[in-house]
Amino acid sequence: MIKYTFSWACAAAIVAVCVCVTCGQRTAPANPMIFAVVQNGTSLEPIASIDKGRLKNPVNGSDDANALAAFSRAYYKKGAAYKLVFGSANAGTVTVSSANLKSECGKNIATVTTHATKTPLKGLVMGLATNAGIRSTAASYRRKPTTAEKDEIDALVKAEFVRQKLSPKTLHYQNLTALDVDNDGKADLVGSYWTEVDKMTRGLLFFIATKGSNGKYSFSYKEYRSVDQANVMSGDIKAVDGGVYHELLLDAFDYDGDGVAEIFTYQQGFEGSGFFVYAKKGGKWTREYEFNNYHCAF
Repeated sequence: MIKYTFSWACAAAIVAVCVCVTCGQRTAPANPMIFAVVQNGTSLEPIASIDKGRLKNPVNGSDDANALAAFSRAYYKKGAAYKLVFGSANAGTVTVSSANLKSECGKNIATVTTHATKTPLKGLVMGLATNAGIRSTAASYRRKPTTAEKDEIDALVKAEFVRQKLSPKTLHYQNLTALDVDNDGKADLVGSYWTEVDKMTRGLLFFIATKGSNGKYSFSYKEYRSVDQANVMSGDIKAVDGGVYHELLLDAFDYDGDGVAEIFTYQQGFEGSGFFVYAKKGGKWTREYEFNNYHCAF
């Protein structure tokens, strides 16, 4: 009788161990994701996952097939819906239509349908999508600059080009957008300007400008780059004029819940995309994150 009782006790212990092992193998919930919504609102591309309030690199288009398949299962199921972020607020829905792991140039990119409740996404007017929570930002906005704002920014841009030893006859810009990232009623201006250095060379300037206590704008963050045709992968400088290699605004999103939205940007290349995130700390904008997503060889 004692042996019989002991056998059942052992069996119970074995079952308990098996249950524990099975529990340990359960798949952990996927981290919330932040995506870029590009190509007129038809394409979804990963920027970062959010892990304990920090941004982490997502799967890359160059990663192995198993990692790409796991990512697609977690985020790209047909009908999966994400919140459209525009003007730092929930501004519609982005729904996955399809994803193709066998695609030559889009293994971690999904085809989507975007329904915007405000401004439609078109051309260089792009947005973000997420399944993370969005703080209430009723006072936030995303708008075109006023005439006075643009005039002031144009003067700053011209001065910066002169500082780079250029003599710009004409200022061109891909976009210039006013954002209120912290609901204080003051606009931060995000811009992507360029000038023709010569027929085969372009000067590119990306910046975030803030208004000081004196009521004047200044560049809180800026980056100037010179691009010549010899370094354009397509061999045609006109591709740069159309937006390639420029750093462009996606939108702003308070992913860490500190009350100040971070600015997300996008850089289109011939073999992939670059993504950058800027945080405002102590009144200054600094780049805090970047991710380069490989598509395919050009």
